[in-house]
Amino acid sequence: MARVVRRQRVSAHVGYHVFGLQDSDDGELPVPFPDGVDAGAFLGVHPGRLDITSGGHTHTATVDVEVWDGAPPAQDAVAWDEQGEATVESPSGELAVWSLHSGRMDGVITLGTAGGSWRVRVGCVGRAAAAALSAGTGTGTGVERYLLQFWPCR
Repeated sequence: MARVVRRQRVSAHVGYHVFGLQDSDDGELPVPFPDGVDAGAFLGVHPGRLDITSGGHTHTATVDVEVWDGAPPAQDAVAWDEQGEATVESPSGELAVWSLHSGRMDGVITLGTAGGSWRVRVGCVGRAAAAALSAGTGTGTGVERYLLQFWPCR
C-alpha cells in the first residue's frame, strides 16, 4: 500500500487565471512558463512544467502537496470542483511555483533527491468563490485550494 513520504504547503500567486509549476533547473526547458499556456485547460502539460488554471483572475491560492511512494488511493470526484491527472518530468527533482505577476516564487516543491518522471493528480475546491472574489474586490488569499499528489512513474 502506498504511503505519503512528504507534505508541503505553498502559496501560489494566481494572475490571469493561471499559475505554473516548473522544474527548478529550468534553463534547458523548451517551453518556459508562461509560453504556451492553454487558458481553457484545467491542467496543462509541457516538458518539465505544469500549468494550472484557476476560477479567479488574481488572488493567492493555497496549494497542499503530497509526495507518495506509489499511486495514492483514488479521490472522490464529488469532493472537488475540478480534477486532472498528468505526467511531468522533473530532471532536478524540484518544482518551482511561477506566477504571471511575480515570476518565480520563493521556495520549491521537493519531489525527490533525483530527477525523473512523476504522475500528479490535481484537485481544486473554491473555484466559484475565487471567481466571485475576482468579480468583486479583486484579490484574496486561500479562497481557492488545491491538492497535488505526486508519485514516481515506474
